[in-house]
Amino acid sequence: MKICNSKQQQPAAILFLSLVCLVVATAIAADQPATKEIQRGFSAKHDDSYSQFQSLLSDPTGVFALGFLRIDSNLLDLAVIHIPSSFPLWRAMPANPAPWTGSISLSFDGNLVLSDQKKGTVFWSTASDGTGDRVVLLNSSNLQIQKTGTPDSIPWQSFDFPSNTIVENQNFTSHAKLLSTNQQFSMSLGANYFGLYIEFGKGSKSSIYLKHTALEAKAQIVLDGGPIYARIGSDGFLGMYQKEGPPADVLSFDTFNRNYDVFYRMTMEDDANLRAYYWNNTAWILDYTAITEPCSLPTTCGSYSICRSQEQPQCICLDNGTNGCLPAGNGDFCGASGVKSIVNGDGFGVLTRQGVDLANKDFINYTKMASLEECHSTCEKNCTCWGAIYSNTTRNCYMMDYPIEMLVEGDDSKFGYFKLKAAVDEDGDGNDKKKSEEDKLKVALLVVGCGILTAAAGFGAYQIWERRRRGRRGGSMGEGLAPGPYKDLAASSFKSIELSDSFRKP
Repeated sequence: MKICNSKQQQPAAILFLSLVCLVVATAIAADQPATKEIQRGFSAKHDDSYSQFQSLLSDPTGVFALGFLRIDSNLLDLAVIHIPSSFPLWRAMPANPAPWTGSISLSFDGNLVLSDQKKGTVFWSTASDGTGDRVVLLNSSNLQIQKTGTPDSIPWQSFDFPSNTIVENQNFTSHAKLLSTNQQFSMSLGANYFGLYIEFGKGSKSSIYLKHTALEAKAQIVLDGGPIYARIGSDGFLGMYQKEGPPADVLSFDTFNRNYDVFYRMTMEDDANLRAYYWNNTAWILDYTAITEPCSLPTTCGSYSICRSQEQPQCICLDNGTNGCLPAGNGDFCGASGVKSIVNGDGFGVLTRQGVDLANKDFINYTKMASLEECHSTCEKNCTCWGAIYSNTTRNCYMMDYPIEMLVEGDDSKFGYFKLKAAVDEDGDGNDKKKSEEDKLKVALLVVGCGILTAAAGFGAYQIWERRRRGRRGGSMGEGLAPGPYKDLAASSFKSIELSDSFRKP
C-alpha cells in the first residue's frame, strides 16, 4: 500500500483552497449579468434569494460592483464592494440599514432612491438637484450621477460621502467624516490636522484621542486660504493638501516609494484604530496602523476604567469593581435652561481617585488652578463637565466635557474627579432610578418569599417523613433503620438587600 507524504499533499490542498476562494469571490459577479450604466426610469427590486450580495451595476473592469448588501442576517444596505474580497468600500446608510425584505427596490429618476414602495417608505436618497441622466461606477470605485453629454457635470458622487473607508486618489474633504461601522469612532479634518474621535451620540461632544498635525515641509497651509483635504497617493502615503501641488504633509505607509502597483484603502475600524491596506490580488495586506500603544485606544479598557501599560495591558475599574466597570454615559448634566439640572430630584454621584491620568491629555485644553479643590469644584459646578484631572506638580486642571473614557495609570501627583450620571429612562421623565430601586425591592421580596415557601415545603415534607418513620419504628425496629441528619430549612437565613441612593443631589 502506498503511503502519501502529507508535505506532498500541501501544494495540492493550497491550490484547491485557492480555487474555492476564487469561485466564492467571483460568484458575486456571476450572480447576474453586469450592468455598466443605469439610465433614468431604472428600477430594480431586491431579490432576497441572494444570500449576501445582489449586483446591480459594475465598473468597466469588473472589480467593483454596486448592489444590495446583506448586513448581519436580517438587514440590507446599498453598497459598493470590492468584488475579489467582497469588502464594502462604500455604504449608503451604515447607521440605519433597511430590513432584508423582497419589497425594497432601488430606482433612478435623476436621483437614486432606495425605498419600500409597498409601504411607502424611503430609506435613502442621493438628494441631488435631480438633473442627472445616468449612473456609472468608475474603475476607482466612485459611484457617480452624470449628465449626458457633460461628464464633467456631476450632481452627486459617492466619493463626497464616504462611510468608513477612503480609497486611493479619493479626496477626503473637511466636509466629510469617516465613521466606523459601529458608529462609535470617527476621523475628520481640522484646520491643519486630522483627528480621531470617540462618538458618544445623543447630544454628547465627541472626544479626540489622536491628532496628526501637518508638518508643512513641502507646502504651507495658509490661514484663511481655504480648507484642507487628504488623499491616498499611489506611492503609499496619505497626503494633506490645501491646494494641488506638493502636499503639506506626507504620512507614509510601509510601502511608501516602493513602486508597488497595488490598490490602497484606509478604514476607520470598529476597534477605534485607523488602518491602511493594499490589495495584493489575494488578500488585504496591512500597511499602516495609526495607534500602536494599546492604552491609547479607547476600546482597550472602555468607560470608567484605568489602563495600565504593561506587556499585556491591564484594565482596572475606577470604582475597583470586579464584575465589570460602570457603563458609558451620554449627554451632560444640564437642563433645558443650560444650568445644572435636577431631574425629578436626581443628580449625580462622584468618584475620586489618586494616580490616574488622561491618555489624550495632549489634545485637551487645561487651565492653571491653585489647588485640587478649586479644580474639582469648578467641574462640579459646570454642568457640561464629566470629570477633571488635576496635577499637583504643574497645577494643570484638565476638564473632561465628554463621558469618562481614556483613563490611564498616572503618578501620585495626579488626582481625578469623576461624575456618575443618574439614569434617565427612555421617556425622559428621570424615574429610571426610582424604577430600578423598586425592581430591586421586588427582587428582594421575591427571594424572601421563595425562601419561605421552600422552608414551608421542607417542613411539611419533614412532618410526613417523621410520621412514616415513627410508624416504621412501631412495627419494624428490628430492621435497623435509623433517621438521617436533618437541616431545619426554616432556620435558613437570607442576606438583606440594602437599597440606598448613591447619587448626590446637586
